[in-house]
Amino acid sequence: MTQEPSAIGADAAVPNRIAAVILGAGKGVRMKSRIPKVLHMIGNRPMVLYALDAARAVGAETCVVVAGPDMAAVAEAVAPFPTVVQAEPRGTADAVKPARGAVGRDADTVLVLCGDTPLIRPQTLETAIARRRAGGHAVVVLGFRPNDPGAYGRLVQDGSGALDAIVEAGDATPEQRRIGLCNSGVMAIDGAVLFDLIDAVGCDNAKGEYYLTDIVGIARRGGRTCAVLEADTEELLGINSRVELAAAERIFQQRMRLAAMDGGATLLDPDSVRFSFDTVLGRDVTVGPQVVFGPGVSVGDDVEIAGFCHIEGATIASGASVGPFARLRPGAELQQGATVGNFVEVKNAVLKPGARANHLAYVGDAEVGAGANIGAGAITCNYDGFRKARTAIGDGAFIGSNSALVAPVSIGERAIVGAGSTIDRDVEADALALTRSDHTAVPGGAARFRKRRSATAAEDANE
Repeated sequence: MTQEPSAIGADAAVPNRIAAVILGAGKGVRMKSRIPKVLHMIGNRPMVLYALDAARAVGAETCVVVAGPDMAAVAEAVAPFPTVVQAEPRGTADAVKPARGAVGRDADTVLVLCGDTPLIRPQTLETAIARRRAGGHAVVVLGFRPNDPGAYGRLVQDGSGALDAIVEAGDATPEQRRIGLCNSGVMAIDGAVLFDLIDAVGCDNAKGEYYLTDIVGIARRGGRTCAVLEADTEELLGINSRVELAAAERIFQQRMRLAAMDGGATLLDPDSVRFSFDTVLGRDVTVGPQVVFGPGVSVGDDVEIAGFCHIEGATIASGASVGPFARLRPGAELQQGATVGNFVEVKNAVLKPGARANHLAYVGDAEVGAGANIGAGAITCNYDGFRKARTAIGDGAFIGSNSALVAPVSIGERAIVGAGSTIDRDVEADALALTRSDHTAVPGGAARFRKRRSATAAEDANE
């Protein structure tokens, strides 16, 4: 049975202090995954971190994440924020209880957020907090109107529009199921009474669980008011399946594309460009079609990135050029005006100002000096099967096509490495380095070779 607190008042709270509880104990059965649901990625980042970001953006001083048993990976992902454990899956009110010690009773407002609702904006939370404070409400619930209300709890309002109760779908009457305004699970709650309300929640319902949604009815019966803030449906999308994960990714990518263009970048085919959560593009950057930005990419002003490039963990300075079909791996650094052309891969390497690797090269664990040129098919041989070693190429050096630089090795300033050379020792500045077999030409040899081969083929055919 649902219990009623003797009175719903309010203890002394610290003005404007905000705390947040992020619910992340769900196993995500419909995801069919060994990974906890809230650790599935949106924009190459665990989705639970977006809820934490939103809470911190509105000034939450205390943020605690509720995880399930054996979810050490969740604790690791959200660190340094603390986690508490819901020992058994007994409902959302029961999930909030372990956060009691971390949250305390002196918060003006406690936000309860869902770790599987990554698209919520800080502005919406700010509005919910302001609504709660201005009206002195015990609870403000974010509501939305999905196309299919289905299993969502329904928000029941009185004649004045105040929130009277939240009814879970399994407990709703046919009339209540016709209500289109649904519960998102996100709430702004008076911190002084939050745990009094939760302690009064019972489990007399279809699932035998302790519903956080019951605190609305309890607060109303205790003489407090509650309210609804209707928000955008996309923003409150909860993720319970791979299909919903893909839908959230699409929304996230569209937000990132719009932000990039609003910030002064040109996307030639916006819908085909994919961003990570931390991608930074400068002004007057041009990005071609089918470009993928992995985590850790920063791009300066006036950079051109042609189509079909994959860039991750890289820094690209102003005036540089990349692609098409280039790959920049973690540790790649292109300094001002450097060029990486088609089918070039760069890993853990610096190309200094004006350095060029225009096509079909691999530059790994290296430093390429200012103005140096890496020819087509040239590679730095950085791994011997046991360890990585570095290659240093001096300013103005020229590395001929199809050369192999066997690290560790240093090529001096303005040195030239002849095409097709394998260099396994240092080359001094201004030197010409060649490793090449003697040229041999046999007059008429090609004609005699073809004649012999033709005769042999005829004999084979007659056998």
